[in-house]
Amino acid sequence: MNPVLLIPTYVSARSRMQARGVTTTYDHMTALSAPGELPRCLESLRKVRGLGEIIILVVAEPAVENQAAEKIRKLAAEYDDLSISVIGAPEMGVINQRMAQLGINVNKEIGLQGYGAVRNLGLLLANALGFDAAVFVDDDEIVDDEDFLERAMYGLGKLTRRGVPILAKTGYYLNEQESFLSQSQDRWYNHFWEQGKTFNQWIMKAMKGPRLSRSNHVCGGCLALHKEAFKRVAFDPWIARGEDLDYMLNLRMYGSDIWFDNKWVLHHLPPATKSEGMRFRQDIFRWLYEFRKVEYARTQIDLMQIKPQSLEPYPGPFLEPGLQKRVKRTALLRSIGRSDGKGYRKAAHSASTDAAKYAEDNCAKYFKFQYTWPTIMARLEDDAILKSVLGQSANQGQARFEEQVAKGWSGGVDPGMTSEIRLNIGSEE
Repeated sequence: MNPVLLIPTYVSARSRMQARGVTTTYDHMTALSAPGELPRCLESLRKVRGLGEIIILVVAEPAVENQAAEKIRKLAAEYDDLSISVIGAPEMGVINQRMAQLGINVNKEIGLQGYGAVRNLGLLLANALGFDAAVFVDDDEIVDDEDFLERAMYGLGKLTRRGVPILAKTGYYLNEQESFLSQSQDRWYNHFWEQGKTFNQWIMKAMKGPRLSRSNHVCGGCLALHKEAFKRVAFDPWIARGEDLDYMLNLRMYGSDIWFDNKWVLHHLPPATKSEGMRFRQDIFRWLYEFRKVEYARTQIDLMQIKPQSLEPYPGPFLEPGLQKRVKRTALLRSIGRSDGKGYRKAAHSASTDAAKYAEDNCAKYFKFQYTWPTIMARLEDDAILKSVLGQSANQGQARFEEQVAKGWSGGVDPGMTSEIRLNIGSEE
């Protein structure tokens, strides 16, 4: 296979995170004057065998988007042993022009603003530049395994014994304590929101199972998608955060799934959250929107039904009726028991006001956009114009990839294998 590595990075004019729109407030942004976590990530990638093209997607505030792109270009130049393309505001202008030429009308569904839109841009580029797999890594992660890409490709595009195609897969994170478990404590103020506990129940079972099993969780910074998945299903640009887990639900609605690989891992080392209340406010927008979206999907006869019971122990409980009361109570309790009380009180207010309205107003929009996604991808597949403008570095990356394959790296799949992988795959029911 010919995978491309996609790395979104977030740049701000200021060091402090500022609240912006619902979908354009990010967990962490790097100030223009600071190095941030991206150099650490790129340094770690130098050891990865078989690494071809890397595309860095530069997300920035409009006032500094050109400076941000230039900053990342200069950084990428320091890693001349890696094949890196930088997509910032200037390149986005070219992409928008090409989409307009082809009659593709999008607003903010594909672009450099918002978690879902940025990932859609990555998928569009993977498709237009001729890659057959997309691997997402976040800029605050470290890859320690030289076989990281080989593990990413393991099983991708193959069939299980029952003929189920594996078109999307996720690995898992290790934190600073070298643990894959959530460090969220079950304190009294989380009585109505035991997210860490339920996640740990799920992943402990998945880690004890076969290497590949159906997943209830997605690590967006350790995610591999086959072209047959990303050409068919888009990310949701209207979700505030958690677009990776949401993508799993989207795949299920459209008849596919995500698989969990308990041998594919990296380190996730994010900077400290500067505003806990702001982040939980985004969580409120996220989960209320997700609940309404799943509810709306049940009214559509052409979609597979998502039931919370099928997602036990996580994230099923966060898609059940009564969610609005639970998030509001949790925010109020946290305003007493944790720092940033003002932020949590604001979050509690959102549960019954703007977050609820946002969910109601936007829950149907993804499905209208998703209807056009396969057509968009078909029109831009192996696009000669975008390849000529954006693909210079990509061509170098492909040449390097082919050279390393010729030296004996198999990309995780024996070239002599049939399309059916002979692996111990669990949970196919």
